[in-house]
Amino acid sequence: MNIDWAALGSVFGVSLVATVALVGLFTLGIVALAKGAAPTEGSTTATEGTGGGSVAVARTGAYLCFALCLAAVSYGIYMIVA
Repeated sequence: MNIDWAALGSVFGVSLVATVALVGLFTLGIVALAKGAAPTEGSTTATEGTGGGSVAVARTGAYLCFALCLAAVSYGIYMIVA
């Protein structure tokens, strides 16, 4: 039995990089969503005391991160099935 160690190492490296990137992107989305939802000190709502645009930008960025995660997972499933 011959094991192609170079190919195994390559698969391990690509898997590691892809996993770290995907987890980082998802974490960035969670942080952006939490930042847009967190009320500021002394305010009763999330948008009071902050610009409404910053909340919208944070929420849009979070949704973009989640969409990229979904696209990456979908592409991975497609590669496995095809």
